[in-house]
Amino acid sequence: MQSTPPVGVTTAPEQTILPGSSVHPSVGNETLCDVASVAAGRTISPSLYNLDLAPTKKEGRRWTSYSIFTLWANDVHSLGNYAFAIGLFSLGLGGWQILVALGIGAVLLFTLLTFSGFMGQKTGVPFPVMSRISFGIRGAQLASLVRGAVAIAWFGIQTYLASVVLRVMLVAMFPGLKDMDANSILGLSTLGWIAFVSLWIVQLVIVSFGMEMIRKYEAFAGPIILATMLAIAIWVFVEAGGAIQWSGIKGLEGGEMWRTIFAGGALWVSIYGTFVLNFCDFTRSSVTKKSIVRGNFWGIPINMLLFGAIVVIMAGGQYKINGKIIESPSDIVQSIPNTLFLVLACLALLILTIAVNLMANFVAPVYALTNLFPKHLNFRKAAWVSGTIGLVILPWNLYNNPLVIVYFLGGLGALLGPLFGVVMADYWLLRRGKVNILDLYTDHPSGTYFYKRGVNPRAIAAMVPAAVVAILIAFVPALEAAAPFAWFFGAGIGALCYYLFADKKQQHTDVSGEPIAVVSNH
Repeated sequence: MQSTPPVGVTTAPEQTILPGSSVHPSVGNETLCDVASVAAGRTISPSLYNLDLAPTKKEGRRWTSYSIFTLWANDVHSLGNYAFAIGLFSLGLGGWQILVALGIGAVLLFTLLTFSGFMGQKTGVPFPVMSRISFGIRGAQLASLVRGAVAIAWFGIQTYLASVVLRVMLVAMFPGLKDMDANSILGLSTLGWIAFVSLWIVQLVIVSFGMEMIRKYEAFAGPIILATMLAIAIWVFVEAGGAIQWSGIKGLEGGEMWRTIFAGGALWVSIYGTFVLNFCDFTRSSVTKKSIVRGNFWGIPINMLLFGAIVVIMAGGQYKINGKIIESPSDIVQSIPNTLFLVLACLALLILTIAVNLMANFVAPVYALTNLFPKHLNFRKAAWVSGTIGLVILPWNLYNNPLVIVYFLGGLGALLGPLFGVVMADYWLLRRGKVNILDLYTDHPSGTYFYKRGVNPRAIAAMVPAAVVAILIAFVPALEAAAPFAWFFGAGIGALCYYLFADKKQQHTDVSGEPIAVVSNH
């Protein structure tokens, strides 16, 4: 095979393109694409390619099994997940029933995320580029923007929830600040604004250094989170005198019990409906497929069972102490009588929330915006744009408005299942993993993924009925019993429709992206 120069060669003494850099060189994206076009033997479009969207080289990737494990160690133990799992206790599930529900969800997630992760490891491309395979080079904007919009809203909401913890910590350390927490400016107190903006800046600074800094932060935060949650659970267990409420408080039995268990497992998968879509944003820098399997195994089924055990001890122990059902670990933290331990626990929860936000709610919109404006935005610039949107939408008002959460974010979330179904059916069932990676970056009409004016109408046609069914199941009161399974209906119908609509006579070729790949800084 003829050797082709990697993107990043020196094109002139005064014009050097830095491979793997998250900052665009002074020569601009046009020159970068000219170099890539020579290497690829076809025209690489500046509207589809830049240093952040380019495939990553196989050599030099840094995401190991531990990197992936710590990603899940942080995300699984998020405050939102604890609130959900404790909610199962409120619904009447006992200890073993909660563990079974989470176990069912964990097995399904391990399978879905592993197949999704393999796609990123092989191609080396982020989700917006991956979705070009099935939706077309222009139609992919739909998939990436839906995913990004959900993430931006939740970035703001999670930052707000973290700011509440920070306010508790600051008042505990400096009681005089309590007076600054009594007024309201656009829905937040003065102390609330200080806490929110401080956390907002910290996250933007971290993400400005790119995915490698996010990887390092996740590796740092993972052990801290696990140790903190275990410590809180042990403290509750001791306070409860070594006893917990093991059985359900509502005495569910028979069919109702099993329906609630399977509904809990299904909702657990739905929570990760965003992640199963863009997991390739992380695994594009995985060293091997085995690293994905190992990281997922320890991070999903094993870690999720540990998470379930902590939930059972926290909720069941607190119920034994005072007969009340907590909503999240922050409720327990606020009741810690020792100021030092309260501050340390708050710090751990802040570290956790930032870790979850960085990977779950920052990466997706950054790549979506970069994909939308590759000539003008790189990872750092897109991060600041995304973060600014997350601020100006005043997310605390969204969080305090159930209609917005249920209908806007819930409606967007209902689209994630159909998107996943179309992408997975196209990649695994029709193409059998064969992708012409070079053609993902060309806008020539003869390109494999140009379809019709850059959009694959078959993918859109498959997604529409699936999305309609998923939204109806999620929101129509008469279908309430099926609502927890809306994501599965959407994914299944989307996959089936696409398989039926797709052109099965088309021949698929596997073409490596190494000629235009850049050294991974992710």
